[in-house]
Amino acid sequence: MGKLGKNEIQKLALEIIKSRPAGIRYSDLVREVAKRTPETPVNTIHGSTWNLQTFFPEQVIKPARGLFKARNGHEFAIEPLTTKAPRVSEEEFYELFADYLQNDLEECTKALPLGGSGMRTKWGTPDVIGVYRPLKRDLVQFTPEIVAAEIKVDANQPVLAFGQAVAYRLFASRVYVIEPVTITPEDLSRLEALCMLFGVGLVLFDINPKEPDFSIRMRAQRFLPDMFYVNQFAERLKENDPDAFDALFG
Repeated sequence: MGKLGKNEIQKLALEIIKSRPAGIRYSDLVREVAKRTPETPVNTIHGSTWNLQTFFPEQVIKPARGLFKARNGHEFAIEPLTTKAPRVSEEEFYELFADYLQNDLEECTKALPLGGSGMRTKWGTPDVIGVYRPLKRDLVQFTPEIVAAEIKVDANQPVLAFGQAVAYRLFASRVYVIEPVTITPEDLSRLEALCMLFGVGLVLFDINPKEPDFSIRMRAQRFLPDMFYVNQFAERLKENDPDAFDALFG
């Protein structure tokens, strides 16, 4: 395939979009077109594809920033089915993410899995809880901060995960949502926008307990929690899991 003109580039781009029922990110679309027609300048590809939804509104929609999707995509070719991943539980990732939060992100001086404990309440039992507190050697001491995280292995529950994470802001200074990489591009785009608006951190991971490959997409912003709920949470934790309380606050 030689150097393509604008109309040919757009035709090729539409074919690629129609082959992706879940949608395709703009940058990925440009890379795919460039891969199929290496003799065509990348700038020409950009200029021909950035506003496809304007030129072909009956074929293309833009459900989120930077995401192209075929209109009535279910009518087009569907990607081949992949082997179904082994069924895993969220609990398998609690300790793994606690380690990542403490040692990779260094957002906590101590982090622990909590979701499997007996602290079942409507408003707040994070899957992972951590505390960032001053060490004895620190010259400047400060008030300890709670960090909370909500993990989902089901990519179809981003709204639920986000809602739970926001609820943790009652007692946590920073909160994270952890979603599998299988989340659809459209859901990921919307979730990223919500996390940015509300200061929630976002991490993606592979649904593989042996190699979760956590990847930070957005750092959590620091907020001042309601101290009434901070103490309520601490009291509940001490009552239900005194060992965890001592490890975090002792």
